[in-house]
Amino acid sequence: MSAPSQSGGAPITDERQLVDYFENACKPPSRWRLGTEHEKFVFDRETLRPLPYEGEQSISRFLEALTRFGWTPMQENGRTVALECGDCHITLEPGGQLELAGAPLYTIHETCDEIHTHLRQVKEVAADMNVGLIGLGFQPKWSREDSPWMPKERYEIMGNYMPKVGSLGLDMMLRTSTVQVNIDYGSEADMIKKFRVSLALQPIATALFANSPFKEGKPTGYLAYRSFVWTDVDADRQGMLPFVFEDGFGFERYVDYVLDVPMYFVYRDGEYIDASGQSFRNFLDGKLPALPGEKPTLKDWEDHMSTAFPEVRLKRFLEMRGTDGGPWARLCALPALWVGLLYDSQALDDSWELVKDWTAEERQKLREEVPKMALGTTFRSQTVKDIALDVLCIAHAGLQRRSKCDSVGLDETHFLRPLFQIAESGITPAEELLRAYERRWQGSVDPVFQEYAY
Repeated sequence: MSAPSQSGGAPITDERQLVDYFENACKPPSRWRLGTEHEKFVFDRETLRPLPYEGEQSISRFLEALTRFGWTPMQENGRTVALECGDCHITLEPGGQLELAGAPLYTIHETCDEIHTHLRQVKEVAADMNVGLIGLGFQPKWSREDSPWMPKERYEIMGNYMPKVGSLGLDMMLRTSTVQVNIDYGSEADMIKKFRVSLALQPIATALFANSPFKEGKPTGYLAYRSFVWTDVDADRQGMLPFVFEDGFGFERYVDYVLDVPMYFVYRDGEYIDASGQSFRNFLDGKLPALPGEKPTLKDWEDHMSTAFPEVRLKRFLEMRGTDGGPWARLCALPALWVGLLYDSQALDDSWELVKDWTAEERQKLREEVPKMALGTTFRSQTVKDIALDVLCIAHAGLQRRSKCDSVGLDETHFLRPLFQIAESGITPAEELLRAYERRWQGSVDPVFQEYAY
């Protein structure tokens, strides 16, 4: 989720401004950056329960302790709900999942340094408080009712609306955790190609990072249960967006899509106004029931865009949204995968060649079957494992050609090593967890909080 909303911004007087919003974000390759966002569950080491917002061992105290490292609190109604430091933010998901929204950086080396700095800081605070942090795609032990709610008004509005449009929206909010990467585009044509490639390959990334086999202490029958949860959140704002592959797709078509996504809220003068289910098109005409006679600003548009949840989301960059949270070694692997595929022209061409004849039905079939079978999912005459190995080879070659080296001369390809190990073995992180559950953990998920804690 994003940092707290802000009022203001230029008023929208013409729908063309919404298209310009994306067009003005185009950058030459020399200015392309990558941003990595990653979430983790925070838990009490004694009880293994998620931390509440308030109390001696709480999320609010955790955020307060992080200010020793130069983070500045961001408040809502007098409560700290986020931190900022330069271009980085630490934000809270609805169930208290702690997210680092990293800065836009040039290389994966810089991103990995940022991740390790964050790890050092949160581990120091966690040790002082006797709490732990863990990266999994879905809360393995506690029920929805056991999950705390963070005191953000937008979450209250979303939490009230989601049960009306899907059965798993509250699980998504309270019990899932992800890692995602943000990628720049150079032109509308470049955006289209990157969008199509990344959307088609998102299930392959889901399979490689599958890390959520448990729910309420038991196996779910899924390897990426977090990904399954996203199939029944809200049909109006989730999914594989078949129109992205249709002739004529571009910024204007994506604007039409977002305009048709029902609203959640409008932020005005420090308050969130419930507009759930209402139309942004009516807002443009000054006919929003929640704010009659008032028209939106570009800040309202940015807020509204953040409430669409497809597998790949377009903002002023492209967000890769398909993967489970995981251990620190794999947090550096996800940007390596997508930068290798999308920031080298030959790799982008090779990736498009791989997926260009996949049908909408085949892409949807992958989306539906990968959460359960991951690398073992069949596709045409092969498996997702085979596709993943091809994809990783393309990404590896792309990173080699980028030739971004660190201080000792290593390029970015070594960040892919954990993914090659997963793909070559055919054993996902989720299957490793299940083997531990069945053998040395003797049917309990409790040891995961010790063995897999950061």
